Amino acid sequence: MNHTLQTEIKSSIGAHGIWKARLYDAIQKGTAANTVAEVKDDRRCQFGKWLGAADTDTRKSPGYQSCNELHGRFHAAAASVLALALAGKRAEATKAMESGSDYLRVSVDLVRAMMAWARADAEAK
Repeated sequence: MNHTLQTEIKSSIGAHGIWKARLYDAIQKGTAANTVAEVKDDRRCQFGKWLGAADTDTRKSPGYQSCNELHGRFHAAAASVLALALAGKRAEATKAMESGSDYLRVSVDLVRAMMAWARADAEAK
């Protein structure tokens, strides 16, 4: 597997997982270190920066295309939850992270897509 791809995917799965705790914290406190606009920008995080700087061959891969699209959706869903939290809508924000929510679906789909991309890359080598 491409070491950079392996490193970025492993790191990204962990970093995006941390957002769940950050969002729950924002729901409880009604404040956050980041703005909704910052969270929505899928090129601010390390994985987003890496995706944005990916070479042409990487961008052509189905794994890139899938992960890039899901990554954007993840940030949009996280931003929606954060907007509710910052508006003091604790119950709505909590529900927006529970089973069946867009946030949870896209989060799971993104992790699965990243893992599939890593496997496909390893098998191609």
